[in-house]
Amino acid sequence: MHSSRLTSIAVIFVALVAMLFCARISEGDEWLPVSPQELKVTGEPKAPGAPAIILYRQIDRDDSDARTPHEYNYVRTKILTEEGRKYADVEIPFFKENEDVVNVRARTIRPDGSIVNFDGKVYEKEIVRARSVKFLAKTFTLSDVQPGSIIEYHYMIDFKEYYVFNSHWTLSEELFTRVGKYSLKPYGRFALQWTWPNGLPQGTSPPAEQNDARGNYVRMEARDIPAFQVEDDMPPENAMKYMVDFVYFEGTLENDPVKFWRNRGKKLYDQAEGFVGRRKAMEQAVSEIVAASDSPETKLQKIYARVQQVRNTSYERQKTEQEQKRDKEKEISNVEDLWKRGYGDGTQITWLFLALARAAGLEAYPVWVSSRTEDFFKPNLMRASDLNSNVVLVRHSGKDLYFDPGSAYTPYGLLPWGETDVRGLKLDKDGGAWVTTPSPESSASQIIRKADLKLDSDGTLEGMLTVTFTGLEASLRRVEEHNEDEAHHKKLLEDYVREAVPAGIDVELTNKPDWASSSGSLVAKFSLKVPGWVSGAGKRALLPVGLFSAPEKHMYEHATRVHPLYFRFMYQKLDDVQIDLPLGWQVSSLPQPVTQDAKLIVYNSKADNKNGTLHLERHLTVELALLEQKYYPTLRNFYQLVKNADEQQIVLQPLGAASGN
Repeated sequence: MHSSRLTSIAVIFVALVAMLFCARISEGDEWLPVSPQELKVTGEPKAPGAPAIILYRQIDRDDSDARTPHEYNYVRTKILTEEGRKYADVEIPFFKENEDVVNVRARTIRPDGSIVNFDGKVYEKEIVRARSVKFLAKTFTLSDVQPGSIIEYHYMIDFKEYYVFNSHWTLSEELFTRVGKYSLKPYGRFALQWTWPNGLPQGTSPPAEQNDARGNYVRMEARDIPAFQVEDDMPPENAMKYMVDFVYFEGTLENDPVKFWRNRGKKLYDQAEGFVGRRKAMEQAVSEIVAASDSPETKLQKIYARVQQVRNTSYERQKTEQEQKRDKEKEISNVEDLWKRGYGDGTQITWLFLALARAAGLEAYPVWVSSRTEDFFKPNLMRASDLNSNVVLVRHSGKDLYFDPGSAYTPYGLLPWGETDVRGLKLDKDGGAWVTTPSPESSASQIIRKADLKLDSDGTLEGMLTVTFTGLEASLRRVEEHNEDEAHHKKLLEDYVREAVPAGIDVELTNKPDWASSSGSLVAKFSLKVPGWVSGAGKRALLPVGLFSAPEKHMYEHATRVHPLYFRFMYQKLDDVQIDLPLGWQVSSLPQPVTQDAKLIVYNSKADNKNGTLHLERHLTVELALLEQKYYPTLRNFYQLVKNADEQQIVLQPLGAASGN
């Protein structure tokens, strides 16, 4: 065979390999070919110092059959450093209520190109991202991973039926992404609109519609997508990441936000009024709850308390298909049905409160708001699903009061934190008017820690601690724990104390806090022992004043900040600690009182001595909601001053030290 012909065949072969790699892998294929260039990658100039990078990312969403929406995912990652080996432990987060991860396949490609297929077990566990943000995840570990290796895996996400109305691509990943390819096969019965609320990576062309032999698709390709950094106290990830959201519309597309929300408001109004319009039945019901002589405020309180006694199915374990068929009942269609049956979901229970308030003669309106737990509301995006929580506005004595009794464990007079300080549509027959829900003051949500302790001559603190959570601090914990047992409650509270004290401690919960109530505080009592809290220095003993200072001690330790600072709600921490000194011990010196006043965040601490009993007070008030990252150095400096104040020490003279002097 002539050498020229051999050369031609080689060129054709290389071209075919390149075409295969550049082509999009389909759901039926197993793996894309690995190029020699990928094996040789040792770093990424656009992500200097990165422990690993994503070479290729693919997301193919298929909404074409609304009964079985699904999404194919393919990830190829290059391990660059020893630190990057941690990415061999793969976590695929998902929300079990809406989706499941299936058909996971994975492999390791060694630096020499040899392949180790994954044949281990895929586990399901709960994971925590940032502070208090929980997910379920499918997890597995790839073997023989070292710097220079490539790891890759693909899987399918099966969404629940008709979950096509929450379609999106998430472009931002934890690691820098060289190439990302994305497609959506839309649901054909509705018009489709797509938006990218947080922009697109630099140089990326917007998604475009394409038609081929397989049907109609929306496609996009992006390159050099920056890594997304997760930080404590940051806005919801959906408000920060590069994403493309898809919105389906019945009928024709509406491009005018004013008209869109007016039309949406009319539909929501008709639905709400259709559900609550049982005046006679509600007047009979409310007569069993309130007295004619009750003041409007008393009526509201009684109705609120009674409505929260209705069994709330939104907080119950989701039934299986077999249980649903066995328990098949006619759907609840109005408040009269709900009242007779004594149960309903959270949305229905809130509308029951609306109907009863009106029947009691109060001026009350239905309102749909946009919760800020997962994203920030942008009316111009015209996503109907963004108005996702219903509340009731009651106009009383010239004030607008907001209620959501359908959100369990929410105290009277407060809304769940995600529904505070957000825009909502107060409904009427003309389409409604925009309102903004109030934000509760910091004094409404407190953590009060009161300790009565004794100091032993060996430096050990021991005694009783009472922690009282009020307002949103209480309701937040009750919501998170509503499906947990007593043992889990106990561990959660004991861990809270362990994390608050910057030392090893022995702690045990001694009471049974009321987890079921929405009214009143959540009170936890503990026996507490802190060995070695007092340290010796020659003939002196030193006692730090910040007994519950650990959380603030480790806040904002990073020198730089990427995202704005975002706080769920304003709050206060109030510490009141009394320590009885051993007989004969004396106080040599007390630190001066400290006040750090940054206007929206204030810290105070002081220490007193009275007849051999130390009294330590520490107050932290946080009235921040959202803070631009340019102010991060100021906030970081504030907490450094707090740390310094908490580390101040009381100088003690143990028995015998004075005579020794």
